[in-house]
Amino acid sequence: MPYYLYKISAPDGLDLVKHLELLETFDAFRDAKKRAKSLRAQAAATDTDFSYKVMFAENQLSAEEQLLERREQPVLMEHER
Repeated sequence: MPYYLYKISAPDGLDLVKHLELLETFDAFRDAKKRAKSLRAQAAATDTDFSYKVMFAENQLSAEEQLLERREQPVLMEHER
């Protein structure tokens, strides 16, 4: 299964709406991780509102579904605070 590298952005104030842009596809995690780190460093230097994520999925549609999945905030137990 391939690794997909996405550039993710959201309009101001709309955290539920995400814009996904597929940048590259990789066969090896090492290459995908290296490219994502490079892009994140560039984004930090230019102070942009993008994030980059690497997804391991069977196909592009599955990767995008995972990225768009709404997750509940984890419940912190008293001893974890």
